[in-house]
Amino acid sequence: MSTPDLNLLINLNVLLSEGNVARAAERLGLSASAMSRALARLRQATGDPLLVRAGRGLVATPRAIELRDSVRELVHQAEAVLRPAERLDLKQLVRTFTLRTSEGFVETFGPRILARVRQEAPGVRLHFMAKSKKDAGPLREGSVDLETGVVGEKTGPELRVQTLFRDRFVGVVRRRHALSKGKITASRYASGGHILVSRRGLADGPTDEALRKSGLERKIVVVVSGFSTALALARASDLIATVPERHTESLRAGMYSFSLPVPTREVTISLLWHPRMEADAAHRWLRGCVGEICGGLRTSQAHYPARE
Repeated sequence: MSTPDLNLLINLNVLLSEGNVARAAERLGLSASAMSRALARLRQATGDPLLVRAGRGLVATPRAIELRDSVRELVHQAEAVLRPAERLDLKQLVRTFTLRTSEGFVETFGPRILARVRQEAPGVRLHFMAKSKKDAGPLREGSVDLETGVVGEKTGPELRVQTLFRDRFVGVVRRRHALSKGKITASRYASGGHILVSRRGLADGPTDEALRKSGLERKIVVVVSGFSTALALARASDLIATVPERHTESLRAGMYSFSLPVPTREVTISLLWHPRMEADAAHRWLRGCVGEICGGLRTSQAHYPARE
């Protein structure tokens, strides 16, 4: 059995990325005819046409789509193996890192992360990107370097995960709200008007499940997609927001926060990245910065009394 030409993996990676022979040839510095010959060899090697004509363009076959991620990963790993190891000089590092996270995370942890980065690596730029949905695509594709969130069923099984901290939910109302005085019982909490935070527009959440176990039900007045929006509405009304404590520490400034009168589970917030970046020295440095800051920053009010 002949040894396969591993250079074809580079050609295949670019062809699947571009979906166009001419653009792939230009990207690799080859002639269009040379790239066409490479495609022919790839078809022979895989036993699949890979890219087929559709109108004036080419579309990937199911087999090509199946191969796309694994081929990209193989090429990245090969490039890392053949790249000489360099000592990281943070003062000379010029790079942009994209972190996909929530507004609350940026509000609470962003200033310290930014200060640490500016002090140690002034040439580094941070791009905080909002999470519109949970999927591992941006991490796999390399458009996102790091992500924070709760590990769930939709988390890519190949992703690396580092626990940052545990968070609990608290109730928040405006100053001089009725709940800011006296003991907050489950019935007092449930009787008020509530803001539900749900990116998927669900009718209720874990807090409602806990209330139902006590035979109570809260009145949801409005549903929003983010915690910052919920707090803005609560600040300007008599509505009650229920939000994660550490994620919203800065956003809750000037408001009255209280421990929930029903038991709810804590959530574990983790840092996620693709294994492709595991050995990257600069990426490893940034992971360390985020981990140390999130692990060391403790909320200034671990327990909220019934009265101030």
